[in-house]
Amino acid sequence: HIVTEGPLGIMARRYCLSIGRPFTTSYHTRFPEYLRARMPLPEAWTYGWLRNFHNAGQGTLVATNSMAIDLSARGFNKLRPWTRGVDTTLFNPGKAIELDLPRPVFLCVGRVAIEKNLPAFLDLDLPGSKVVIGDGPALASLKARYPDVHFLGHRPNSELAGYYAGADVFVLPSRSETFGNVIIEALASGTPVAAYPVTGPIDIIGDGIGGAISTDLREAALTALSSDRQKARERATRYTWTACAQMFLEVVEEALRPGVRATA
Repeated sequence: HIVTEGPLGIMARRYCLSIGRPFTTSYHTRFPEYLRARMPLPEAWTYGWLRNFHNAGQGTLVATNSMAIDLSARGFNKLRPWTRGVDTTLFNPGKAIELDLPRPVFLCVGRVAIEKNLPAFLDLDLPGSKVVIGDGPALASLKARYPDVHFLGHRPNSELAGYYAGADVFVLPSRSETFGNVIIEALASGTPVAAYPVTGPIDIIGDGIGGAISTDLREAALTALSSDRQKARERATRYTWTACAQMFLEVVEEALRPGVRATA
């Protein structure tokens, strides 16, 4: 199984094709959008390369149905579902810490980088406090630009669980996720999620249980304040590592059935 399309993945794919060995792949990251945010490189070029990379395998695992629909429209084939899991023991409402900040507390966790679209959250006119946890290349510039936001940098999982559970709403401003593991970490902590109606959020909380999605992120954040925290927690329990592992094994076993050979 080739996890990502990096140098090792390219070499593994080349080797498998050279000996006719079947392999599977997974699509985790919207590299075309990430590259386009940093340089004038047409997304169609990158998607074309990625399509060729993945279609040579016996199955490409994708985390959400909306991602599968998007990739299928771009010519990717043999797409297979592969959801994610969350540790509901580590991330749970009982880990909540008291945040000595004006309420409500709107939290965002993740890499502090251009593709995460953080200004869409930080520019919102919201009551209470905004907290950002994570590190990345945009941290220094965002701290200078938004002095009223509480930037806490990197935090170990043991602390992170407490912040998740202690917040009132988790806000995900990114428009380029393929799933968004932070969504189910927040839900497992009993904290509702506010996000745009894009891949990941639309699949997990698109029905309004566990949070709110809207093209108006402020509206989603304020609506999520009244979401049922117990139902948010219950939604997270759908995402188990057991189910995740079983999906993976089924695709690999299918690829290994007798007579299957890799072809470019």
